[in-house]
Amino acid sequence: MKKVLVAVDDTRAAESVVSVFDNLVRPPEEVILLYVERLEGRTKMIDMLGEAELSTLKEQLRGTEYKEALDRKAESILSHYKKKFDNGGLVKVTTMIREGIPSEEISKVAQEENVELIIVGCDRHEGLSRFIFGCVSEQVERDSGVPVIVAKETAEHKTAVREPGMITAA
Repeated sequence: MKKVLVAVDDTRAAESVVSVFDNLVRPPEEVILLYVERLEGRTKMIDMLGEAELSTLKEQLRGTEYKEALDRKAESILSHYKKKFDNGGLVKVTTMIREGIPSEEISKVAQEENVELIIVGCDRHEGLSRFIFGCVSEQVERDSGVPVIVAKETAEHKTAVREPGMITAA
């Protein structure tokens, strides 16, 4: 396997992608770590925006304190995971930050980068929470043209204390 896309975020479920990656039979030549910034917070409204409206929103946020805070958070999370995936330099690790609807951006990057596998975490929202926040992993599974591994949160990760400097989900 040459290239794997690993989508990460600030949830405990994202930690489980590391153990899934470590259990691959043969590591890939390259790992792309992707973090998608949700520009408006965790609401369904962004899912209703068309491409033009989303582009306008991105343009209006450029250079604002809000966008700079999102960028710092993204860099912090990607730095955390890059250390975990680096594997002593045996695997090339590339980081990417995208803005927009997570499931759509994950699928776009997978296609643009011609990856052979996607690994994404599942934070298992239920009920009203699932309706409001949606389920990125399910949408990626439906839309992807390549195999998708959904790394579910383990009991160990549910009870784990976050590492210093890691941002917890709001």
